[in-house]
Amino acid sequence: MDALLAAGLVLGLIFLFLGLGVWIFVGLLAVSGLSLALLAGMDISRIGTIAANIVYRYSTTWELAAIPMFIWMGEIIFRTDISDRIFRGLTPFVNWLPGRLLHTNVLGCTMFAAVSGSSAATAATVGKITTTELSRRGYDQSLSLGSLAGAGSFGLLIPPSIVMIVYGILAEVSISRLFAAGVLPGIMIAALFSGYIAFRAVLKPGIAPEAEARFKPLELIGAIIDLLPIITLMVIVLGAIYSGIATPSEAAAVGVFGAIVITICLRQFSVAMLVRTLLGAVVSSAMICSILIAAAFLSTAMGYLHIPSEIARTIGEWQLSPSMLIVVLTLFYLVLGLFLDGVSIIVMSLPITLPLAMQAGIDPVWFGIFLIVTVELGQITPPVGFNLFILQSLTGQSVGRVARYAFPFFLLMLGAIALLVWFPEIALWLPSTLYD
Repeated sequence: MDALLAAGLVLGLIFLFLGLGVWIFVGLLAVSGLSLALLAGMDISRIGTIAANIVYRYSTTWELAAIPMFIWMGEIIFRTDISDRIFRGLTPFVNWLPGRLLHTNVLGCTMFAAVSGSSAATAATVGKITTTELSRRGYDQSLSLGSLAGAGSFGLLIPPSIVMIVYGILAEVSISRLFAAGVLPGIMIAALFSGYIAFRAVLKPGIAPEAEARFKPLELIGAIIDLLPIITLMVIVLGAIYSGIATPSEAAAVGVFGAIVITICLRQFSVAMLVRTLLGAVVSSAMICSILIAAAFLSTAMGYLHIPSEIARTIGEWQLSPSMLIVVLTLFYLVLGLFLDGVSIIVMSLPITLPLAMQAGIDPVWFGIFLIVTVELGQITPPVGFNLFILQSLTGQSVGRVARYAFPFFLLMLGAIALLVWFPEIALWLPSTLYD
């Protein structure tokens, strides 16, 4: 069968199962099995052997151990008062900027993303304190919720990122290099967000109330103390990885230990809390790992049907420049982001898009950062924008309204993609400096 026709049939089956509301990993397994049976003519025993080999290979992949560990660390932090401490600690340092406490959304999400690895956890944890506090103090709601929706997606880009680990495993790219590559783009997007907030505040000072009294030196010391737990954890985890002392999986385990020690020091540790965080980590990890295995099965099935190579060859015949290819792929991922979550987008599309990028001479580490930023856009686009759902539950605002508030930050992330295309060293300089 023609590979492009097979691709259409496989894609149709995927949307059919998703439309029926079937769990993603079950749908991917079903599509993979049916594709091999009906389109490749394989018998059940051979399909079972392929599936068993994939399960064995992924269950013995050491890099996968980082996923449950980072999720567990994020769960522990989520159930403490560290988000309150971040808000209190940042307040004196942003109060002099135009827009004042609106910057706590951006900086708070940036800091929490560096220990959580999850977009949803970042938006929910920071949002549970800033949405209430900023509203109570009279800050502009559209800018408050919009900046939180956009900055909440930093959990995908700023290491340690669960989505980065997923991409690294599937693309067979060094996770440490990916983590390093995400640092400067994450800081750049955070700077764009804060710059936009300051610009809006200069044009319309009423979006932020008058500055509060100047903080005294002792209060500044107290603010630094409030920030110490999150900074300590960031230094432990990222320092261990970038110094070469530990692999990402080992650093994740160290991070869990560090998070437990911090909760003990804050006198918030209990056995019940530990059990709840462990159960939450098990559920999330099982979901992600099952999707990964199902996606690997789908990737293998498409390989047997020669779908990725044929699509790559067809698009290669269009003779697109690398920049035009990035434009096409950006539009492609924007459409996927309307319907799917980040992990699903990556695992379902990578077998097709990565060969295209490699054929165009695009660095796989850079492509991973580009892909993650486009996935971030999906977090704030309806109808399936998870950050929008989180803010709806926190504030009672409709998803459509929150999406409108987030639209300027959506445009800023598109601008960040353009900057990454024009200046690829933004993503590639740090990993080449640390590891070459």
